[in-house]
Amino acid sequence: MIDLYTWTTPNGRKIPIALEELGLEYRVHPIDIGQNQQFAPDFLTISPNNKIPAIVDHDAPEGPQSVFESGAILIYLAEKTGKLLAPSGPDRVAALEWTFWQVGGLGPMAGQLGYFALRAPELVELAIDRFADEVRRLLGVMEGRLEKVPYLAGREYSIADIASFAWTQAALEILEQIQPDRPPLPAARAWLERVGERAAVRRGMAVPKV
Repeated sequence: MIDLYTWTTPNGRKIPIALEELGLEYRVHPIDIGQNQQFAPDFLTISPNNKIPAIVDHDAPEGPQSVFESGAILIYLAEKTGKLLAPSGPDRVAALEWTFWQVGGLGPMAGQLGYFALRAPELVELAIDRFADEVRRLLGVMEGRLEKVPYLAGREYSIADIASFAWTQAALEILEQIQPDRPPLPAARAWLERVGERAAVRRGMAVPKV
């Protein structure tokens, strides 16, 4: 059994999707970041960076294992099951490259854009323009990749697609709110549709239920 600590954010959706794809049993513990529950002492023992998602795997070989940071959790779960991440070779390298592209690029930049464009008490045009430009650039990088292959790691669906799915949706929604001229991105939009049709993705996107 795996305890999952998460919330209704793009980062929070990644691990439920992975758990559903992998068929692992899990219990959901909603961490309402709007109520600052991520700062509770019990949660900080699991996720010292006070961020969701996090897990505790009670079936780890050496006893309960906590894992925080979404990229680390995705790799941990893939290696635990031998699925969604090639064991070696170019396909593994590509999946790790694109997973870290998301956790180090698209996620943080889209998150900053969402804050400055939609939630900040004062609109700062310089910040909005800076992050909008970077999000558009990153989506362009994704578009270039998906023009060549059906999934981010290549021919096979992987943790890289799980990492990027909810954030790509969120990034496009933010851009379309602040700049109504839709970025065309036909390959990325086709990928979103392809991934979004997966039953495990639909189930994972509904977790946690609040």
